[in-house]
Amino acid sequence: MHTASCPVDILHNIMSIHSVNTKQPEEIATLSVTSAPLEPARNPWNIGQRIKYAQRKLTTRRGWLGDYDYSWLCMPTLPWKHNGQRTSAPPFYPLDSELPLLLAAACGLQHALAMLAGLITPPIVIAGSLSLDSKTSAYMISASLIGSGILSMVQMSRIRLFGGYYLGTGLLAVVGTSFASVSTANAVFDALYADGTCPSTTSEDGMVTREACPDAYGLFLGTSLVCAFLEILISFIPARTLKRIFPPIVTGTVIVMVGASLIGSSGIANWGGGSNNCMQRPSSGPFQLCPNTSAPRPLPWGSPEFIGLGFLSFVSIILTELFGSPFMKNASVIVGVVVGCIVAGAAGYIDGSSVQSAPVITFIWVHTFKLRVYPPAILPVLAVYVALAMEAIGDITASAEVSRLPVVGQEFDSRIQGGLLGDGIGGFVSALFTVTPLSNFAQNNGVIAITRCANRTAGQFCCLFLILFGVLGKISGVFLAIPNPVLGGVTTFLFASVAVSGLRVLSYTRFTRRDRFVLGAALSFGIGDLLVPDIFTHLFDGVHDLNEGLEGLFSSITIVLDSPFLISGLVALVLNLILPEDSEEGEDHDVNVDIEAQTHHKERDDRSH
Repeated sequence: MHTASCPVDILHNIMSIHSVNTKQPEEIATLSVTSAPLEPARNPWNIGQRIKYAQRKLTTRRGWLGDYDYSWLCMPTLPWKHNGQRTSAPPFYPLDSELPLLLAAACGLQHALAMLAGLITPPIVIAGSLSLDSKTSAYMISASLIGSGILSMVQMSRIRLFGGYYLGTGLLAVVGTSFASVSTANAVFDALYADGTCPSTTSEDGMVTREACPDAYGLFLGTSLVCAFLEILISFIPARTLKRIFPPIVTGTVIVMVGASLIGSSGIANWGGGSNNCMQRPSSGPFQLCPNTSAPRPLPWGSPEFIGLGFLSFVSIILTELFGSPFMKNASVIVGVVVGCIVAGAAGYIDGSSVQSAPVITFIWVHTFKLRVYPPAILPVLAVYVALAMEAIGDITASAEVSRLPVVGQEFDSRIQGGLLGDGIGGFVSALFTVTPLSNFAQNNGVIAITRCANRTAGQFCCLFLILFGVLGKISGVFLAIPNPVLGGVTTFLFASVAVSGLRVLSYTRFTRRDRFVLGAALSFGIGDLLVPDIFTHLFDGVHDLNEGLEGLFSSITIVLDSPFLISGLVALVLNLILPEDSEEGEDHDVNVDIEAQTHHKERDDRSH
């Protein structure tokens, strides 16, 4: 998720479950490894040797530039230029190889840019749901960037603990604000406004307007802080057991519904002009026009001007993928934002007040929120952390595979364990940082694949860039000034990419009759809830005279039922555990294996001829 998330891959060569198809989708041939020279082993306590190494890195061309083909990284792509033939790629830089300083900075910047849209979107969505002012919203963006930078460093480490356990993956693995937590947070906020905890006003025509409620954010942070201990405990469960409990049919369903629900609740809504009350196009009040009547150029929701701005950003992403250099492709979403903002600014749609009110320098805890536990949110947030654990397993596996490290064996299992522990501790610490739960980001695996740089030094530069972006408060003000249609155009693509990642995970399922039944039952609730979001809202309205405990329990159940990815994931998890395997499925599996083996031999014979 994230999601979030974010995009998640669960790889075929670690799946030991009977219902998992290990041959679908088709494997991509692994490129040959041309490693950069490894950094010589150094005694960390030998100061003289460290000084000589630093002098060599800072005073030699090899230390700054190395042998990397920077023109390949920066030159645009012309699809017709090479008649389908790919140019030779630069050398592959393994996990702990010696990396030129310029390349480390360039790759680190690419990772930071690839994360940027995913990091700024959740706080913008949450701040909009709570009607927070621009100053608080800008701070939430800065806190998200700084928290991600700090906790990504922890996830990249590999600290040995007691009994063979670790903290961190030891990979170029980064963390960011999960999209899965955003969907649940919105459901929790809806419940808080409904029960009167958060203030709202109702106009004569029945339009409900939410007032600012920062305390609701504190309630969600406090609840997530407590619930983070669940993922910490999950990290000590053997990886093999986790993969049996959370097979692709469960994780894929969750990720698909996270992406789909975010498209409907935020992406497309902002594309039309705003995800607030202006969607209803009321006849009076501040939301007659989008984003509100005091905006520089307000228009009715769904106006062609808004649709055109969002479409321009969307098309810019496509053109960047078609013609852009590898560097630009890794930041295609940011390119879409920049192009859309340039046109929107020239047309007068941008309000610069958020930039003016943002501080020049900021840091975490400049704003604080009252951390408290909201009992009805405990059950949904626990389910979020289970979903984050599912995502982390796939993301860490993808990171190891693209880094050309083993994805089976004791070392790999320890990376899974360390990554889950890092995720759980990150959820606890991020709440203290006033940031919603952070989880592993998967889009950075694409950056590794394109740049052929899996080195942790590049990851450390990425963390430094993220912290820098967060500390420079004016940058958060710029992000907050992005017009809703531009934001909607790029986030619709971003959220759709999350859903596609879920489909990719589901493709590892063999889709036997049992699998189709499980998936059908899960999507019945998930898609139904997505299309008719109020169906479970009034489920317990007829129950009266409840004590506080039962009222909290019923509110928890309602929040779970109102979250498409939670209810569909829960149904998939339960049915996958209780439904037995049919004997016919085993026979089908044997037939499939025979067919695949024959096909493999035929393809090998064809290649030899």
